[in-house]
Amino acid sequence: MRLVPIQSVKEGSILAKTIYDSEGRVLLKEGTELKDITISKIEYLNIYTIYINDKYSDAVIEDVIKPEIRQKAIKKVRDVFYNLEDYNKNQNNYQGQNLYKKSEKDFQSVQYVARELIEEILSRKNVMIGLVDLKSFDDYTYQHSVNVAVIALIIGMKMNFHKYELFDLCIGALLHDIGKVFLPNEILNKPGELTEEERKIVQEHPKNGYDYLKGSYDVSVPARIVALQHHERIGGQGYPEGREGERISILAKIVAVADVYDAMTSTRVYRKALSPNEALEYIMANGGTKFDYKVVQAFSKVVIPYPQGTMIRLSNGDIAVVTKVYSQMPLRPDVKIVYSEIGTEINSIMELAKENSIVINGLEYEVPEDN
Repeated sequence: MRLVPIQSVKEGSILAKTIYDSEGRVLLKEGTELKDITISKIEYLNIYTIYINDKYSDAVIEDVIKPEIRQKAIKKVRDVFYNLEDYNKNQNNYQGQNLYKKSEKDFQSVQYVARELIEEILSRKNVMIGLVDLKSFDDYTYQHSVNVAVIALIIGMKMNFHKYELFDLCIGALLHDIGKVFLPNEILNKPGELTEEERKIVQEHPKNGYDYLKGSYDVSVPARIVALQHHERIGGQGYPEGREGERISILAKIVAVADVYDAMTSTRVYRKALSPNEALEYIMANGGTKFDYKVVQAFSKVVIPYPQGTMIRLSNGDIAVVTKVYSQMPLRPDVKIVYSEIGTEINSIMELAKENSIVINGLEYEVPEDN
């Protein structure tokens, strides 16, 4: 099983993981043989990457959480955003109705989903952050919110947070971008670089989200603070208040790392995704300056940039598939060579922990046809 950009998927590939629509309904079932017309339809739906099975990897990449729980979480987050957006656009139709009373059921649903996510992740021992979940352009915000919650929970578990702290962390992560509902869509989805004025408008979303959430008794103060502070940076480089160090909530510090990691490894309308390794290196390089050092330490111990089944290019030009990952050395896995100019190396196993002169240069998706 490999995660492959849709433009690199070949006709005849076998879909390795079911694709769902925004309502959680099955669009294409696992095991489907992909035809060119099907691949084009997937691309038309703005789904950038899919899992396939092929001759290069038969590894099974397990989900951190069950697909049905993920889909339920995405739907609940989307419901919160949609209902608030609808209220903002049609306030005249809601005269006399209290916004927070109207949102009460939405927030209670989010609480229920948060408990499910926590129980699911706590039930798994030594859970690690592998490849990010599939995201489509249309549902990016809601899928991103769930991914951030999952990543944040795994970091919080590594930092030995109590269950009630994990609950506040999860709620805050699921709702961290709620303030974006108040921003114009033409700015949020702008394909090009933002102007200075547009950037200032975007930077209002943490305060907008906090102001909205503080009117609800169903969202705790620590969770609300996450919405306000998830773009703050410990060196004072963040927004909206330019807070530093201990003046930033530890929950917000965790969500900041999870938010950046998932955003960097996601394809957006204005840029392609970075590899998990590039995102990890960026976060580690900024530990102690932008991101809390202890949070980065915990994160670096639970993230796997190249999970089993990932195809990679080595610094010597060989192409290989990851066969075994070591949590203490995530950048030095065992790999099986699937392409090499030295034909005798094909299918041989290389232990990168013992090969100091060879490093992973990045992800690879296609093997030369003459191989």
